[in-house]
Parts: sequence; structure tokens; C-alpha cells
Amino acid sequence: MTARESENLVQQARFGADGLLPAIIQENGSGAVLMLAWMDAEALARTLRDGRVTFWSRSRKEYWRKGDTSGNRLLVSSAALDCDSDALLITVEPVAAACHTGAHSCFDDAGDGQ
Repeated sequence: MTARESENLVQQARFGADGLLPAIIQENGSGAVLMLAWMDAEALARTLRDGRVTFWSRSRKEYWRKGDTSGNRLLVSSAALDCDSDALLITVEPVAAACHTGAHSCFDDAGDGQ
């Protein structure tokens, strides 16, 4: 994605009243949904510029780049807004587990009652 395309994507995004946009992280190739997190305009711009996924932590009120402490990075393959521009789909090449629990996906155990 060119710098201009990245800039346009950030400008087109419809962030909520809290300034955030849900970001669905999907594995390139397999199509597996790895996680959901939140981005503001700066986190989105950093993600597109750096090619590594950056989020806004709602609990800590700070930016966090996936993998900075764990090494489990998410390398950006593509990014697209949904038809309303109020949700983002980022396809990635994960380096190791995407979930903080060590699971490949935050949804690996979804629906098993645990």
C-alpha cells in the first residue's frame, strides 16, 4: 500500500464517538480470524506505515504493538474498511501465536464452554 493509499484509508475510516475502530485480524492464506482489537487514527496510521500491527489499549490507555514484548508479531499483508468504513479487516502473516494465551488464535477455544 502506498503512502497516499494509507493516508486515504485513515481519512475514510469512520471512528466511533470514542475515537476507536474495531480491527479484525485475519491470517493471510488460511483466512482464520486471529483476534479483534481497537485502533484510533494514529494506531491505524502506524500500522500502515510500519507494516506491523499497532493497537490502542482501552484498559491501559496507550498504544501497543503486537509482538514488542512476546516476539509474536503480526506483519501486515493488507488492510480494508468494510462497506460502512466503521470496521477494519487486516490480513497478516503472524510470527508465532496471535493470542496472549499462546494460542494461535484468540478464537481457538471459542464455543467449547471453557
